[in-house]
Amino acid sequence: MSEAFDLFIIGGGINGVGIARDAAGRGLKVMLVEMDDLGSKTSSASSKFIHGGLRYLEHYEFRLVREALGERETLLKIAPHIIWPLTFVLPHDRDIRPAWIIRAGLFLYDHLASRVTLPTSRQLDLSRAAEGEGLKSGVVTGFSYADCWVDDARLVVLNAVDAHERGAVIKTRTKFQSAKRVDNVWHIVTEKQDGTLEQHSAHMVVNAAGPWVREVMGQMSGVSRQARIRLVKGSHIVVPALHQGKHAFILQNPDKRIIFVIPYEGDYSLIGTTDISHQGDAGTACISQEERLYLCESASRFMAHMITPADILWEFSGVRPLFDDDDGADASKVTRDYVFDLQSDQGRAPILNIYGGKITTYRRLAEQALDQLASWCKMPGTRWTGTSPLPGGDINGSFENFAASLQRQYPYLPAALLHRYARAYGTRTHRLLQGIANIASLGEHFGAGLYQREVDYLMHYEWAQSSDDILWRRTKLGLHGGQDLASAVEAYLDHHRA
Repeated sequence: MSEAFDLFIIGGGINGVGIARDAAGRGLKVMLVEMDDLGSKTSSASSKFIHGGLRYLEHYEFRLVREALGERETLLKIAPHIIWPLTFVLPHDRDIRPAWIIRAGLFLYDHLASRVTLPTSRQLDLSRAAEGEGLKSGVVTGFSYADCWVDDARLVVLNAVDAHERGAVIKTRTKFQSAKRVDNVWHIVTEKQDGTLEQHSAHMVVNAAGPWVREVMGQMSGVSRQARIRLVKGSHIVVPALHQGKHAFILQNPDKRIIFVIPYEGDYSLIGTTDISHQGDAGTACISQEERLYLCESASRFMAHMITPADILWEFSGVRPLFDDDDGADASKVTRDYVFDLQSDQGRAPILNIYGGKITTYRRLAEQALDQLASWCKMPGTRWTGTSPLPGGDINGSFENFAASLQRQYPYLPAALLHRYARAYGTRTHRLLQGIANIASLGEHFGAGLYQREVDYLMHYEWAQSSDDILWRRTKLGLHGGQDLASAVEAYLDHHRA
């Protein structure tokens, strides 16, 4: 067995890769294992917001909201290519919440944390304002506020890329099998996709397995599983675009829950999310017919176009492992805050189990996780991730100016293609296009603007191994290209693997 790692991380979702990035940047020797693809479960099935969580104010989670609001500005600065401002429009229904409660909530939302980039909230006359387009004619009063949009799956991948470039070992399609303490070291067994077992050792372990956090604890000798978690499923649907504006709608429902209608991939609307308790294997979670009807009916209460399950073009579900702080509470009321469970054997070989959390606060969670572990190791570096751009995020000036500069530099490539590259890869677009002299240099065109050069790049630099990795997580081109595109990519990958 080789020299022990300082830190072994189980789980390649946003929390795991965030901790790996932070730890590697502080000088620790890090390994991360993920049983599937990076971000392949919950972390790519979010509502895709960097936000404070306006609705959490009703549950008095002021600390969580304040922390998340502060992170909006930080993440906007370090990843301006995959994160950008998004206006939310809230049509008012006085039968659900009185206007004064909404005004008070928005006032708090505006002032709980400092704002530099984003505007304050305001009241709207939706019968006249452009933001009313797409709503039913009887919807008159509304409010707007600002949060941010994020490409969640790419946020996961870029954290992993940065961790790897700082020395972390990232192993996908590698399943954690077992671990036990021997003296002051964890002896760990993992299994590769082909069934090969590998042995590793580490002084510290982080269990960031998300919905599988308790299963992992059960595979580790001497680890208590006393903490309770609630598995909560959130489902989304994608339908043809319901409005033309670039803003999103936040819609109130008679059950006091809210859903979002979000402009998505140019031609579509993303509607979500549900919040229901989940039983069984989180890996098999999928949307139910009841959830489909709920989302369609909730959106149809406000939108001019009536939505039915027949309109659904794509759907996805994710399961969150929330810390169960209120047994029996409705799933939508269980805290979204994160909780740490730090265990050791008489001060030796600690394991940090992570419950809950939201994508917005992943970076702060990582900082605090390493603070929890600091007394068990000599940590060369200190906090650093709040000011260092994620890969591709070192854009000088505005994103729009950067995108325009790409069009000047590569005039022989379509503007729409370059804009997508700018959004996905930021300044790493230059690495992607190195040596490209014309569109033919991009190689085989599989469809929907996906070329061989990009597929090769994703396999080489971003751990992509399957058509799903490429078409639904690294890009969203699966929505545009359909089964013909998926078949073409899979055939290329099969040839590449042969």
